Amino acid sequence: MPVSHDLYQDLSCTKEEIQQKRTKDPLLDSLINKYSLADAEVVKAEQAKSSDDAVTKLKAKRLEVKDKIVKQLQSPS
Repeated sequence: MPVSHDLYQDLSCTKEEIQQKRTKDPLLDSLINKYSLADAEVVKAEQAKSSDDAVTKLKAKRLEVKDKIVKQLQSPS
């Protein structure tokens, strides 16, 4: 069964740490919202048993957003 991806585990941060940073950084907040939507699309496509190509494209989109989140977290505040 498809499950949502754990962004906080991938970032090696707690949800509380990320929430605190989100409140101070509107771009980070926006990126995390985009990530949540992209992750939901992946889960939905996997549940619908969409083609491997479609799922792969959605996963690539999700990864792209995650990379932007990592970059934003690393930028000096």
